[in-house]
Amino acid sequence: MSKELLRMKTNNKKANGNGLSSSAWEMKAGGMLVQKRNSDSNQSSVTVPIIRLKVKYGSSNHEVKISSQATFGELKKMLAGPTGLHTEDQKIFYKEKERDSRGFLDVAGLKDGSKLVLIEDEISKEKRYLESRRNAKMENASKEITAIRLEIDKLAKQVANVEMDIYGAKKVTEILLLSLIELLMTQLIKLDGITADGDLKLQRRMQVKRVQKYIETLDMLKIRNSALGNHNAKVPMHHKNRIITGQMPKSIYYQQEQTKMGKFC
Repeated sequence: MSKELLRMKTNNKKANGNGLSSSAWEMKAGGMLVQKRNSDSNQSSVTVPIIRLKVKYGSSNHEVKISSQATFGELKKMLAGPTGLHTEDQKIFYKEKERDSRGFLDVAGLKDGSKLVLIEDEISKEKRYLESRRNAKMENASKEITAIRLEIDKLAKQVANVEMDIYGAKKVTEILLLSLIELLMTQLIKLDGITADGDLKLQRRMQVKRVQKYIETLDMLKIRNSALGNHNAKVPMHHKNRIITGQMPKSIYYQQEQTKMGKFC
């Protein structure tokens, strides 16, 4: 330990000539002892100077007044307005060395009239642009899925009403059943056109399964509904069983399964 550092520590055991106690000091990397920036005694007895910095950006020059104890990050915020550069897209150089946003101006040796160079960080700008595009796409996908979900909710109520009518022995027009299937297929196509990741992908998949379930229900209801019109005709026993149990004829079921295998997994 150097004699100077030892003498400073000894003096700090009581108030020194400036009236600062030992609590007003802190040890920095490399063994440097400096005054604490947030020390109450500092704030009451020391006035932090305001310095003027000259910043060159391209062909333009800017003069900034800022606290000498500010960080380079705070300086970037002040430069964002006049330069039009986002803080994350700025690179500040002092004495041909890039300065970290967390570094302090006075620690770096800046003083009144110091000159700095500002350049645009193209890589950071590109990353921010790609990230903003990705976020915008995800936001749009979320809105689309929400809108489709609300539409499916409306169609689900109509399917439930039709189901109640048919199971209550009330025949409905086949056009109604076909139109509901067509509307549901439209929502399925919309969902298939949405690109999503993570949670949004899971939400999309859930809505796809809902639509498929309602379409299958309507296919079953079509069979049951067609049988309701044949009051006077003899219905074979095995066909009656299909109507009662909701079992779909194998040929139709097979065709639908083959179709589904190639769509909307």
